[in-house]
Amino acid sequence: MTHRLAYRRYTLPLRAPVRTAHGVLAERSGLIVRIEDVAGRVGYGEAAPLPGFGRETVDADEAACRALGDGLDAERLSGIPAELGCLRHALEEASRLDPRVPVHPYLPVAALLPAGRAALAKVDGLAEAGFRTFKWKVGVADAADEMALMDDLLARLPEGARLRLDANGAWDRRTTERWLSRCADYPVEHVEQPIAADARGAEDLLMGIAGDYPTPVALDESLAGFGDLERWMQAGWPGVYVVKPSLIAGMDAALAALAKADAKVVFSSALETAVGARTALQAAFAWAGGGDRAVRALGFGVWPLFMESHFDGPFLAPFIRAEDVARINPEAVWTALS
Repeated sequence: MTHRLAYRRYTLPLRAPVRTAHGVLAERSGLIVRIEDVAGRVGYGEAAPLPGFGRETVDADEAACRALGDGLDAERLSGIPAELGCLRHALEEASRLDPRVPVHPYLPVAALLPAGRAALAKVDGLAEAGFRTFKWKVGVADAADEMALMDDLLARLPEGARLRLDANGAWDRRTTERWLSRCADYPVEHVEQPIAADARGAEDLLMGIAGDYPTPVALDESLAGFGDLERWMQAGWPGVYVVKPSLIAGMDAALAALAKADAKVVFSSALETAVGARTALQAAFAWAGGGDRAVRALGFGVWPLFMESHFDGPFLAPFIRAEDVARINPEAVWTALS
């Protein structure tokens, strides 16, 4: 059965540039896809490749949509190249007319702190708002300076709060070991992607350090698609999986595989619009938990993200409710791009 396909490309400026070890991100680009079945039911999805995660580009996604024309069926969907995982995800989710059933009424959220000393200016207000998990971008300056700054940052966190460090692959093994040794006595929940996914011998290095320190290591850029998830699960990765659903085709199979592997999972934003945030959060709310059954704070504390707020996901708060996700209106984003 052929469904009607339409798409719209966007490039949206961010409210504040996001600074990471990859550089400064000042805008986001992607595609919103719309699928209508023969009964007139409509679904939306978003393809928003994220720099640093694989080689997929918006240009390649748009070219693939152009080649599909105005129709989509199962055969055409299966013909989308595996390397266009974001586009496959978007088309799969737009074709899903029955949303995933949430198993949680609400989930905690981690607040995103900017890199450098700017984090100190943000943390107090976020703590007062009720956040107890914070994610800080590191690897953008000298390691010794950032370690000293971490001491100041941790001193300002409320009792019981925890900090996540995200290096975005900025460190070598020696620097990683220095950080993990430093974090051992601090309330650091995990260290994300300390070594670049494409560094020489990265997989062996990451596996080698993952079990040597009490602070867990998390994979992020190493998980650019379902194939990466499968490879790390088969290797017996002992740390945390930071899963960005917007980047992964075959999300139902991915969730089942992660559950079977008793994986420790953090669901995270890919800095997408409300359309992608809706499908990503639906996946997170349908996750029953990994081996330790811990409910880890969602990495969706990114809003307000865009200059035009109607492209954002739910209002930034220490918790997101399932009903907040259900209220996201993808058609409003589609209309705003017309």
